[in-house]
Amino acid sequence: MSPKYHQMDLDDQTSINKLRDFVKEQYGGIDVLVNNAGIAFKAASTAPFSEQATVSCATNFYGTLNVCNTLFPLLRPHARVSNVSSMASQMSIAKCSDEIKAKFKDPKITMDQLKALIQQFIDASQTDSHQKQGFASSAYGMSKVGVTVMSFIQQRELNSDPREDIVVNACCPGYVDTDMSSHKGTKTIEQGADTPVYLAMLPPGTTSPKGNFVSDRTIQNWG
Repeated sequence: MSPKYHQMDLDDQTSINKLRDFVKEQYGGIDVLVNNAGIAFKAASTAPFSEQATVSCATNFYGTLNVCNTLFPLLRPHARVSNVSSMASQMSIAKCSDEIKAKFKDPKITMDQLKALIQQFIDASQTDSHQKQGFASSAYGMSKVGVTVMSFIQQRELNSDPREDIVVNACCPGYVDTDMSSHKGTKTIEQGADTPVYLAMLPPGTTSPKGNFVSDRTIQNWG
């Protein structure tokens, strides 16, 4: 394979638009989209939680959503989308109150409702009332709750899209030996890439996994 590279900053809509225009002009459409970009504050970070919540959600959730909203019109029939989430989303949803958990897990939740929930978490973090309001105290984890639920919603929306057989899944790559994990991860980069690539290469007509949360090529009972 001869991969080509194109700069894109998911915090910059102009940058996202440039990638969209390049892909549209050069290739006409997209068959595979793996949304892997993201950030995590280190455990030793001295940044206040309010800042961590705002920045983490801006990049990991809103940034990924903006990329999807910009690039999804280019998806061809039978396209595959892997949204790289994290087991941190599983751990964080488990620590939310029953009321908040029910809202995130509502099978009819809309994207606007999801954005409102993530914004509520960010707003609550500014006054250190996020736990009192029922959210987990993990900026990274809550941002990835957003990515996971976003994926469920996207699949539900695409089920009625005229382009046939587009499949979206969220996944956890595992604890990988990268800069993000301060090289404490037990998986190699190749092992971490396995599940996102597996989901990106699902055969035509796949009905499962489809709109799921997947780890080690296995559908997880999320939440």
